[in-house]
Parts: sequence; structure tokens; C-alpha cells
Amino acid sequence: MIKFQVADMTCGHCVATVTKAVKALDAEASVKIDLTAHQVEVDSVRNAADVQAAIASAGYTPLPGL
Repeated sequence: MIKFQVADMTCGHCVATVTKAVKALDAEASVKIDLTAHQVEVDSVRNAADVQAAIASAGYTPLPGL
């Protein structure tokens, strides 16, 4: 499980955008987002750096770990 803190994720649109970015990288990935805590958990075959880059390219600032 790859975990990120994404403080600039603030609404339902943000959740959808982050989810879409991760799914574009790995369509089979499991994405769990806790908007209130600004936490993203991803279960993916891709490495953490790739997932982090995908979230960043969607316009967010993912910080590793929780």
C-alpha cells in the first residue's frame, strides 16, 4: 500500500481528479481517499514514485507517508 498526504486536496472534484490520475497510470489500482484527513492510499503494481508523479501532474502536492 502506497500512502500520501495531499493537503491541497479539498473537495469532491479533487478526489475525482486524483483518482483519475492514478487510474490512468494503473487501471487496476485500488484508490482510497479520506478527504477530511487529506490522505490517499493506493494499492498498485506501480512504484510510489510513479504514483506520486501522477498525482503531482494532476496539480496536487503528494507527500509520502502518513
